[in-house]
Amino acid sequence: MRWLDHQKPVPDALRGAVIALGNFDGFHKGHQAVAGEAIEWAHSEGRPSIIATFDPHPVRFFRPDVPPFRLTTLEQRQELYLAAGATAMMVFHFGNDLASTSAEDFITDILINRFGAYGVVTGGDFTFGQGAKGNVGLLKGFGGDNGLHSRVVDVVEAGEEVVSSSRIRDALRNGDPQLAASLLTRPFAIRGIVEHGDKNGRKLGYPTANIAIDTYLRPKYGVYAVTGKVLSTGETLKGAANIGIRPQFEPPKELLEPHFFDFSGDLYGQEIEVAFHHFLRGEAKFESLDDLIVQMDKDCEEARRLLSALP
Repeated sequence: MRWLDHQKPVPDALRGAVIALGNFDGFHKGHQAVAGEAIEWAHSEGRPSIIATFDPHPVRFFRPDVPPFRLTTLEQRQELYLAAGATAMMVFHFGNDLASTSAEDFITDILINRFGAYGVVTGGDFTFGQGAKGNVGLLKGFGGDNGLHSRVVDVVEAGEEVVSSSRIRDALRNGDPQLAASLLTRPFAIRGIVEHGDKNGRKLGYPTANIAIDTYLRPKYGVYAVTGKVLSTGETLKGAANIGIRPQFEPPKELLEPHFFDFSGDLYGQEIEVAFHHFLRGEAKFESLDDLIVQMDKDCEEARRLLSALP
């Protein structure tokens, strides 16, 4: 899949594309509906399809101190967009230049002239341009007058509520990965490189593959039933993971620490993706390491039971 930069001209083969416009961080059911409309429209006319995304997220640009909230990395998004059937991913690098571009110039200078876009598809609440003054009405009116076609996709609801990234983030912060997964159509997953740690888990009989959480949203701290995927080999693993600051040990250090069942290989330096399936309990500090081990035995037993229903 092509990875395009919004600051550069689009290759000739991708001009005339239909572009799904949005941030599409989580690529949840609502995002998939917008992207699906763009892909279907493009296919019907023999055109390439492009799914756009922003990096950094505009919120991060305007409010740099906001806590981490990302649901995916760019690499994860690229894989999701490819699986959806898109021809390419367009990355808008959000900075001063883009923030100061008027909505009209965004349409004419970027979408039409730089990208050569034939059409765009958005959600009804999509805004763009300086001061977020651009909207679907401007795309239809001003954009249409300049030869740009546009379509708007209605919101998607689940459980009588709109599917949104905010709703997914709230579910994860509340320790409900199953609700998040139903809205995302897949489990929330954190991807990272396995690092050397303090080896505390190994000493307790539960070796862990430690990875940094980086810019991902922090789900509720605690213990989860998880699956892991080793990206270099495609191997899938089942396990239990703690995410948080490890209150049993000093100094506090924020980590994701999955322990994979029946696995004795070396994962150091490997990139893995850890998917959250069930919340088991919150983080806790125990009276002794023996008490902690007893609880870890129970956690792993419950995680095995819950994950046994997976393929």
